[in-house]
Amino acid sequence: MTAIKAIYVDDESPALELIRKYCDDLPEIELLACFLDPRKALAYDRLDEVELFILDIEMPGLSGTEMLALIPKGKLGIFITADPTHAAKAYDLDVIDYLVKPVFPERFVKAVQKAIDYRKVTDTGTEEEFLIFRSDYMLNKIPLKDIQWIEGFGEYLKVITRYKQYMVLQRFSDFIEKNEKLGFVRIHKSYIVQKGHILSHNSQFVLLKDGKQLPVGRTYKDGIK
Repeated sequence: MTAIKAIYVDDESPALELIRKYCDDLPEIELLACFLDPRKALAYDRLDEVELFILDIEMPGLSGTEMLALIPKGKLGIFITADPTHAAKAYDLDVIDYLVKPVFPERFVKAVQKAIDYRKVTDTGTEEEFLIFRSDYMLNKIPLKDIQWIEGFGEYLKVITRYKQYMVLQRFSDFIEKNEKLGFVRIHKSYIVQKGHILSHNSQFVLLKDGKQLPVGRTYKDGIK
């Protein structure tokens, strides 16, 4: 797969040089240019080629959040900032990741990989293989096979995978309606389970392959069979 094309905008020269060095060591990313001035970045003659925008937030004249809002939809963004209180803004703009300075190389690599994975999903249209959730102020790409079950909590979902749990702002009924063909089985008014994780079931509970038990609602017994 071709390297993801990116630019980095930050009004601090040391930060620019550090990220440039990180990118030089990563074949997965092609850093086309760096800019101290966000307005010059927006006038970049290769802007249409850029897939990933790596942006500082607090910059004179035009902030990173303001700049990202001016970029066409479909582009990916990573924020790098010294102020962790800007995370809510990152959430609103659907950025891939949010890094707090000083940025260490392993953390930067993880952020770039998330961008590459997200591009892979949107390019191939493999919605059946991955789901994208907004959680913890960033977008999370989760392999469908890793999702064990999803539980509804009012306006929220709890997405339980083999490795981690995510709290997602989305109604349970909306998720089911949108993803009814992705292999989930409704076992309860508040639970859906991926078929591949079910080991056995009876009239009271479903037993998963890792030993966890989930309750079966009276209304959903026949559907499970």
